[in-house]
Amino acid sequence: MPLTLEEKTRLCYETAQDKKAYDLVILDLRKYSYVTDYFIICSGSSTVQVQAIADAIDEKLGKEGIRPLGREGYSEAHWVLLDYADVVIHIFHEETRKFYDLERLWGDAAAGEIPG
Repeated sequence: MPLTLEEKTRLCYETAQDKKAYDLVILDLRKYSYVTDYFIICSGSSTVQVQAIADAIDEKLGKEGIRPLGREGYSEAHWVLLDYADVVIHIFHEETRKFYDLERLWGDAAAGEIPG
């Protein structure tokens, strides 16, 4: 049975936590975007950690038969974007996150709890 949106979002969030991602934020975009339902934004302290978080999420969702529509920025690992259609994960190196400040850009979206 496929994962629900809430289960997929929770799995991504918890996997990032397991890899010691920090400053995790979930933005509920359902009222603001037709492109995706949730953003998960998190940080890693090194390029190795950023890549490890991305790899772990890919692996966990892959075991559920879910493949990303897109994966950007992996080789540089300053900002890795994993696009799973209804959930988009942004994994930032600390300084890059401060520069782009997605939370401010999407400030109208409620920073929410883990769904489900």
